[in-house]
Amino acid sequence: IDILLPMLALSHRLTTVPPRALPSPVSRRTRPVRARSACCAVIMAATPATPASVGFIGAGIMGVPMALNLMKAGHKLTVWNRTAAACKPLVNAGATLATSAAEACAATEVTFVMVSTPEAAMACAEAAAPGLSAGKGYVDVSTVDAGTSQAVAAIVRGTGAEYLEAPVSGSKGPAEAGGLIFMAAGDKALYDKVAGPLDVMGKAHFYLGEVGAGAKMKLIVNSVMGSMMASFAEGLCLTDKAGLDADVMLQVISLGAINAPMYAVKGPNMVNGKFPAAFPLKHQQKDMRLALALADELAQEMPVAAAANEMYKTARRKGKDDDDFSAVITALQ
Repeated sequence: IDILLPMLALSHRLTTVPPRALPSPVSRRTRPVRARSACCAVIMAATPATPASVGFIGAGIMGVPMALNLMKAGHKLTVWNRTAAACKPLVNAGATLATSAAEACAATEVTFVMVSTPEAAMACAEAAAPGLSAGKGYVDVSTVDAGTSQAVAAIVRGTGAEYLEAPVSGSKGPAEAGGLIFMAAGDKALYDKVAGPLDVMGKAHFYLGEVGAGAKMKLIVNSVMGSMMASFAEGLCLTDKAGLDADVMLQVISLGAINAPMYAVKGPNMVNGKFPAAFPLKHQQKDMRLALALADELAQEMPVAAAANEMYKTARRKGKDDDDFSAVITALQ
């Protein structure tokens, strides 16, 4: 009884959602019912929403595994990439290769976009616009700043189509495993429509409101990640200079409160000077730069992130652009 009472109390709290509750993560095992008020409880639903046909623009280190997971789940994909050869793994798996971004959008109900920079996101939106129209959806899962996302939204909505930004937390491994986290904002109806594909590609997704909110959240998350990696690199270098065993240092960290999966995955390779790219360093530095620009706009001090950004810039000057972002350690060597 002593154990059950707290559990019952917790259950009661979870079934009552306050008017200003934080957005709830939606996982593969949960689905939000359409809200009767500003917020809604997350409960089970029988069938996830899914569009009739899906397009995918972007066949890079993230786009290919995300698209492959959609195909494995039964979605027939129409794909496009600026360099057509990059789509070969998708075409070999059964995807239809479009000749343009507009053709990919015209042939499908909803198109996902995963590209590397704000400039590429804008270029894709402009190229895709002729293929968009009322009844279609455009979901950009790239990491960009809020201003770029709002500009893309204007282009897409100008055609009558719906727009959703949904940048992801996670790199190559989670993309392959369908373990990404989506931070979505924009047209709620489109968010509901693509719940099924988001579940296939990720382990959770959040709806954050108006366009720009998802972009800002992603930049904040990545600035924290970049700062953590820079600090970790400092610790490894100091361990080496002190004549201590780096493997022991990794074990100590793994057993304590500061343990993080990132350290366990990246640490051994960093010790051995190997940086196989799961998330390229040039993209991490881009995200640090955009996060710091957001902080400047809001007059928010970020001295730790600013210092970390300088380390990533030094690593870039050392030719580490296309190595994993853990190569930031080379800035100190």
